[in-house]
Amino acid sequence: MEEPLVRFWTDLVGRLSGPMTFRLILQPTMAALYAIRDGVKDARAGRPAYFWTIFTHPEGRRLLLQDGWKAVARVIGLGVVMDAIYQLIVVKWIYPIELIVVVLLLAFVPYLLMRGPANRLARIWISRKASTGPARRP
Repeated sequence: MEEPLVRFWTDLVGRLSGPMTFRLILQPTMAALYAIRDGVKDARAGRPAYFWTIFTHPEGRRLLLQDGWKAVARVIGLGVVMDAIYQLIVVKWIYPIELIVVVLLLAFVPYLLMRGPANRLARIWISRKASTGPARRP
């Protein structure tokens, strides 16, 4: 049992350098952009913060997770392809558990963490814009 865990952690740390390190920036950035887009949509629709709602409203959790999955499916798909290529180049094998962990850490976690704050910031911006109203012309 110890050998697979050591390999797992060694492989994860090894991803920080070597080929294809650009994906460590690309995937979270793309997930964050999708999260901002969806957070602004949530704010305009008057929906509460995404991540918080997942935990506090179990009746709607499944739909929210499906919505989030659809939003980042492309980023996750790209992440799967990029990590599979990385594994084939570096370790000459594909380890599915490592692939899943890396993709979730690089794509889905940033999405979860960014969508709620984007919603809150968009609400503040929308409320300030609404309170100032359109400028009057004399």
